[in-house]
Amino acid sequence: MKTALCLLWVCFACFGHAQRPISKENGKFFEIKGSKMLYGGEREGEHFVIDNLELREEQFHYGLGRERFPALLDPQFETVAQADPKWADDQRFLVAYKGRVVRAYSVRDLTRHEVVNDLLDGEPIFAAYCILADLGAIYKRTYGDKVFTFAVSGYTYYDPKVWGGLDGFILWDRETESLWWPLIDKAVSGTLKGVRLQKLEAVHWEDTTWAMVKQKYPKADVLLSGQDFERPKTWKRYREVSEIVKKYSN
Repeated sequence: MKTALCLLWVCFACFGHAQRPISKENGKFFEIKGSKMLYGGEREGEHFVIDNLELREEQFHYGLGRERFPALLDPQFETVAQADPKWADDQRFLVAYKGRVVRAYSVRDLTRHEVVNDLLDGEPIFAAYCILADLGAIYKRTYGDKVFTFAVSGYTYYDPKVWGGLDGFILWDRETESLWWPLIDKAVSGTLKGVRLQKLEAVHWEDTTWAMVKQKYPKADVLLSGQDFERPKTWKRYREVSEIVKKYSN
């Protein structure tokens, strides 16, 4: 099922906005007890509260549900030697490195997971790739004394004035259930609205090929393909985030 969903993203990536499901027309926006909501899944508790959403409802696409893609929480890795038979030299990878730790994430696997939450030499990070905007990056997950966990919401969004009008995935964090749009690098609803996404410093990551991974990072940890997991039913929530909003907002 997850493979079929990823193929759906890829298929729609080849067409313009008119061919993509328009979320508002498909009933993904509604109200519950006076609060504006955005569909998040089959269970009522999965919907997003969007009372302070700064984006335009009519520019949302899809609405597959926030747990439909396996955004990894505890990624598994293999060695370069183990991974080498699986990859052609020209296949694309995001590589993060710090201290003696090197993590290599194939863009093909990132297209399936969208987000991989990980640790890099003890620092919480996440790798993300959006096939629609062809945007891949490594981000930090720590704000102040709090660590956040990210995943894809099941929605994309476009703005004619941003990235040439390309669609980009909408992310969410588990700890506050705020929505984030990486094409403008910030949270766009929820208690963290306005907080910036933090890209890892450029000296610690690159967008490269498998050939270069083997040449420059022969001891890298390579993300193991085909991972999935049972989605958590509960997780840590952060209620007091005012200091984060104050410090990390634009």
